Amino acid sequence: MSAAAPSTIDQDEVDRFSAMASQWWDPTGKFRPLHKFNPVRLTYIRDHAAARFGRDPKSPEPLKGLRILDIGCGGGLLCEPMARMGADVVGADASETNIEVAKIHAAQSGVEVDYRAVTAETLAAEGEQFDIVLNMEVVEHVADVDLFLSSCADMVKPGGLMFVATINRTFKALALAIVGAEYVLRWLPRGTHQYEKLVRPEEIEGPVGNSGMQVIDRTGVFYSPISDSWQLSRDMDVNYMMLAARLE
Repeated sequence: MSAAAPSTIDQDEVDRFSAMASQWWDPTGKFRPLHKFNPVRLTYIRDHAAARFGRDPKSPEPLKGLRILDIGCGGGLLCEPMARMGADVVGADASETNIEVAKIHAAQSGVEVDYRAVTAETLAAEGEQFDIVLNMEVVEHVADVDLFLSSCADMVKPGGLMFVATINRTFKALALAIVGAEYVLRWLPRGTHQYEKLVRPEEIEGPVGNSGMQVIDRTGVFYSPISDSWQLSRDMDVNYMMLAARLE
């Protein structure tokens, strides 16, 4: 009997997010932190993509003509804004429940997104190619980080970009992103994140670099209770985003 093909799916994680799927678009529900996080990450993606592809970030459709993959898209919180900015968007998630929720919301909103219940490695094996791959708040939930990142990187066209956002594996992140956010403030359901599955920046840079891409930007992200918003920071000890590019 042949060995099973390696997979990035962590079924416990898929089941956990599937159980909360009905709340994806509730800004006061279990995904409230992502709704709060969306403005800063959308701006980061838009501005770097515009710079890379020679676009005006302030134009109505700065991403027009670009093909974008949002892997681990959940209910589509990033997909719909990307599509509104003119991009041709594929939203992929291992949870069929999440995909159905995303499809219903997109139809209600009149936004066109190609949603698929599929894994990164399957899309890569099918030869899919994209100008931009969004890998946002996903890497800490997969079973095989190296396979996941290499599969995502393989789908980036020459000259294209991959964005990664996640939580650092530090004691500061344990205190703030897990104990604080899940057990004290109750922003997220308990068990949303496991400390041992958090990913350090160098653990992203390794497989991304081995796939022929180069990290060209790194930034921390922090929550300001004064403004009730997320902001960019030099401190990457808790939340951070990275941008990698594939050379022409």
